[in-house]
Amino acid sequence: MRLSAMGDVAMTVPVIRAFVNQNPEVKITFISRPFFKPFFEGIPNVTFFAFDAKERHKGFFGLLRLFKDLKPLGIDAFADLHNVLRSKVVRNLFALSGKKTASVDKGRAEKSALTRAENKVFQPLPTMFERHAKVIQELGFSIDLKHPVFPPKQKLDAEISGLSGEKNEKWIGIAPFAQYDSKVYPLDLIQKVIDELASNQNYKIFLFGGGNKEIEILNSFSKDKNNVIAVAGKIKFQQELKLISNLDIMLSMDSGNAHIAAMLGIKVITLWGATHPYSGFSPFNQPLENALVSDRKQFPMLPTSVYGNKIIAGYEDAMRSISPETVVDKIESLLQ
Repeated sequence: MRLSAMGDVAMTVPVIRAFVNQNPEVKITFISRPFFKPFFEGIPNVTFFAFDAKERHKGFFGLLRLFKDLKPLGIDAFADLHNVLRSKVVRNLFALSGKKTASVDKGRAEKSALTRAENKVFQPLPTMFERHAKVIQELGFSIDLKHPVFPPKQKLDAEISGLSGEKNEKWIGIAPFAQYDSKVYPLDLIQKVIDELASNQNYKIFLFGGGNKEIEILNSFSKDKNNVIAVAGKIKFQQELKLISNLDIMLSMDSGNAHIAAMLGIKVITLWGATHPYSGFSPFNQPLENALVSDRKQFPMLPTSVYGNKIIAGYEDAMRSISPETVVDKIESLLQ
C-alpha cells in the first residue's frame, strides 16, 4: 500500500518490478489511487487495487470497508510502504487477522539531523528504494536492486506521434516545476537552458507539467521554436508515460517526473535547491553526479528541508548557484 504522492508511488515501481522478477511465485496486489494504475501496467503478477479516497474508502469506516474488500483476495502478508495513519489502520487490521505485516521506516530522525541548521549531520541516508526493499525482506522474501530490469520503450500511438513526430533526433524531456518553489530552478535560467538546447537541431525538447499556469509558462518557453514541444495538456497521462519511455534523457527538479523517468530506465539529471539527494529521494539507479546541487559554500545550511516546504530567509536564490551552462554541459555530456 502506497497512496500518494506521484513521485513517491513511482519510487515503489522499481522495487515491485525487482520483487516479482526475483520471486515469480508471488502475486502482488498494489493498493493506491486510481491515477497511478498506469505505473504498474505490464509488470507480471501485479494486480492494481484502486483506493477510493472520496467515497467508499473515505474515513475510518471506509478503511474498514477497504479491509473487507481486500479479504476475498486471500492476502497472506501486508507491506505498508506509506506508514501514515490510514495505512497503519489497514496494517493493524491485517495483523489482528493473523497476517504478517511490515512497514517502511522513513528515517525521520536521520532526515531531521540532515536538514537542521545547527549540528547538521551531512551524510547520505538510505534511499527510499532501500527502505522499501527492507520491508519486503522483513516479510521473509529476498530482493536485490543491484541489477534492475526496465520495461521496453513503449510504442507511440498516432496521437502521440502527431505531437512528437518521427524520432530523428535526440529526445530531451524537461520538467521545470515542483510542488514547492524552493525546488524550482528559476524560470529565467531554465529558459536559457531551453534556448541553448533548442539552438541544436539535433535535439528535440519536450516540456512536461500540469495545470493552467504551468501550461501557459511552458507554451511561452516553446514559442517560435520548431524543436521545442510543450506536452502538458495535449495528451493523456498514460500517453505521457509512453513518450517519456522514448526519451534519451530527462531534466527534472526533485519531483515526480524524475522518478517516473527513472522507473522507465531513462537517464535523469536532477536540480536541487532546498532539498538534497542525500535525503534518499534521488531517482532510481542514477549516479550521484547526475544530481546538480546548489552551492553549499554559498549556502551552508543546505539542505534546509526534506520535501522543500521550508523556506529559509536568504536562501531563496540558492538554485541560481547552478549555472545554465553547467546544466547544458551535463545534458550534452550524457547524450554523447
